[in-house]
Amino acid sequence: MPKTPPGPSEQPGPPPNGPDGRPSADDASAARMRDQARDAGAEPGSGDGPAASREFAGHRTVTERKKKYLVAPRPLPATAGFLLPAGLMPSLSLSSVHQALEGLGDIEVVDTVGGRSGPHPAGLGMPDEGVIVARMTEQKAGELQQRGQGRLIVERDQHLQLLDPMLRRPDLVSSLTPYSGPSVDVTVAVLGKDGAPLPEAEVSLFGGLLPSSAATGPDGVARLRLYGDDLHMISGLYVKPRADHWSLYQRDPDLNAREANVVMLRPLAEWPALRNLPRQNALGWGARAMRLDQVPPPMRGQGVKVAVIDSGVATTHGNLNRIRAGFDVINKAVDRNTWNVDTLGHGSHCTGVIAGADPSWGIRGFAPDAEIHVCKLFPGGQISQLIDALEYCIENGIDVVNLSLGGSAPSETLERQIVRAKQAGVACIAAAGNSGGPVQYPAASPHVLAVAAIGKADEFPPDSYHTETIGQDIDQQGYFTARFSCAGRQVDVCAPGVAVVSSVPPNNFAAWDGTSMAAPHITGLATLVLAHRPEFQGILRTRSAERVEHLFQVLRLSARPVATSDPIRIGYGMPDALVALGLSAPAGQFAAQWQVPAAAFGMAPGLMAGMLAGVPDGGARYPVGFAPLQAGAMPGFPFGLGVGNLRPAGW
Repeated sequence: MPKTPPGPSEQPGPPPNGPDGRPSADDASAARMRDQARDAGAEPGSGDGPAASREFAGHRTVTERKKKYLVAPRPLPATAGFLLPAGLMPSLSLSSVHQALEGLGDIEVVDTVGGRSGPHPAGLGMPDEGVIVARMTEQKAGELQQRGQGRLIVERDQHLQLLDPMLRRPDLVSSLTPYSGPSVDVTVAVLGKDGAPLPEAEVSLFGGLLPSSAATGPDGVARLRLYGDDLHMISGLYVKPRADHWSLYQRDPDLNAREANVVMLRPLAEWPALRNLPRQNALGWGARAMRLDQVPPPMRGQGVKVAVIDSGVATTHGNLNRIRAGFDVINKAVDRNTWNVDTLGHGSHCTGVIAGADPSWGIRGFAPDAEIHVCKLFPGGQISQLIDALEYCIENGIDVVNLSLGGSAPSETLERQIVRAKQAGVACIAAAGNSGGPVQYPAASPHVLAVAAIGKADEFPPDSYHTETIGQDIDQQGYFTARFSCAGRQVDVCAPGVAVVSSVPPNNFAAWDGTSMAAPHITGLATLVLAHRPEFQGILRTRSAERVEHLFQVLRLSARPVATSDPIRIGYGMPDALVALGLSAPAGQFAAQWQVPAAAFGMAPGLMAGMLAGVPDGGARYPVGFAPLQAGAMPGFPFGLGVGNLRPAGW
């Protein structure tokens, strides 16, 4: 490789000679690079211009790439006295912002999302609800925000994450990979029933210098390399099957480097509660815990529209093949009808909990007769595409949306769209998050219902990885809060989210953990409430924000405390289907406890009663940094944080 070319501060001169008095090859190459850079009008090392020799033909200097940003007008009081940036009209309409962006240069307008139709939130005074998606550098975004003088929202279009069943690695993962030293190869063979090899199983070893992971091949064998030669340093073996079997977690495994180490996984169908799955129809343990098994059979969610914004749904599955409507948001420019391809399985799993049909086999969901709409957002979904998916929900009159996803930071543009959806009567139910830390966004928004995860100790094999999720607050019935579940004052309710068995592609079942699995339980119950509780067929039949808040309050007040944890981990507790549907009064022993979570959320006296009387926002929890929406005001942006690593000007 040539030597590094001299920086701009170095004066060019004759190349130094080699031992024989002639320029060395490396020095000659460096000289050529300097000459070419000078001819191109750029100094070597500056990052500008073709500062490369023939050896680097076809290459380019690494610089910051353009990223997607969300740009939208922010309505401000007319008396604020803001100076308008050049080229922008006083009204700061979406069209004027669009024109200004195109005229600024070095900004590529990609799309416009949100605000295409549907009602505007009452009293918000928004000139336009749309959001422009544009590619630019971080520096350009900072300049744009400064030019906007507080009248523009400019935020990074952050990537979203599925709140999937993540492995909680027990060790601190080192960032150092040894360059040399002893290592050992370990072979693990994963077998299922009757000794059949299980392909595509994830095998992980923890301990030693670094953890190691591999997937099994068609022969069921995974080969892992460990740094260090002492297998006694291995502290854990984790095996996660693709489908139809329970996972396994072995502490301090006895491994041998000279021969294959065999792991036998138990089929799901051998568990007593899932006997003969899928040939014999069953209910998941979570549905039974919420007393879905006692709901009258005719109550199946007829007439309610539910959207699952996730990774798509595999309609090849016997429990999901009745689904007919959807929108592939990430692929809309090519084919918006590919929503029925689910390469991750996550969306299929969530949808099965909500509305898995029961053709005498498999696992039935809460509302098999609901009208399911699938909005495919993963892999690769971003805030802009979630805004687009929520716009689909507004346009299509969706009643309930399941959001088993989250972002790394709050978003003002997304919050605005969530408010629009709520005003249109779209109830968003969101997973709290799996990091074990504070509640993630959008579950932290006051305009959604946030769901934490619980488990039950006798609903999975003791040698499965699900055992690692058990918290310290297990109660006499075996309920516990999942160790991974996020906590905070924003948590409204909790639901089963450990060892939840549901549908995965192409026509299989899997037991997964996550608040992703808890949220669909509440979405399914919300669907039944809207379809069969009397007031939603009468005075609250019309979609509105009041209807959404009343639905949320019915779910909260139907809940009973579980585990021995405090409200920041379980909210009001786990909703009861019979109570939520008005078929049963809440048990007397729970009545006094309902006020404990309410007080913890800082609700003023009378708010709960006010909600039941139909007063909007009564009883809703407002976490720190949020305030109730007032007429004529923009919804407050949460947490007091800026977005996109930019300092907000004029907020």
